Amino acid sequence: MTKTSRFPTFLAAAAAILMASAARAAPPPKKTADLVAKGRASYEQNCAACHGDKGRGDGIAAGALQPKPRNLVTEKFSHGAAPAQVFATIEKGIDGTSMTPFGHLPADERWGLTYYVLDLRGAKSAKK
Repeated sequence: MTKTSRFPTFLAAAAAILMASAARAAPPPKKTADLVAKGRASYEQNCAACHGDKGRGDGIAAGALQPKPRNLVTEKFSHGAAPAQVFATIEKGIDGTSMTPFGHLPADERWGLTYYVLDLRGAKSAKK
């Protein structure tokens, strides 16, 4: 294979990286009731076993995990509590923990999860 025959492959790879970066840089979608409902359904399916039904880190799998799952209501988030930071945590997971990446979920579902998790956290201040 010559240098020139590899060049189109390189260009295609570079274009794919640029497009993926641009997609990640897109602003978050508007928070809507439908999006939060999608996030709640996804949370129940993907997150509740570890984080618990109400996000308190007391799911049925929590006892077997080290470190324990984060209490999403009261504990500080490792990578920040801004929507984009929560979204990135959901997408990439957290090294050294049982928080696996959920980047395989569609972006709108991850945004729904983001808003739902932040709503769980907001429930703390609403109860005061």
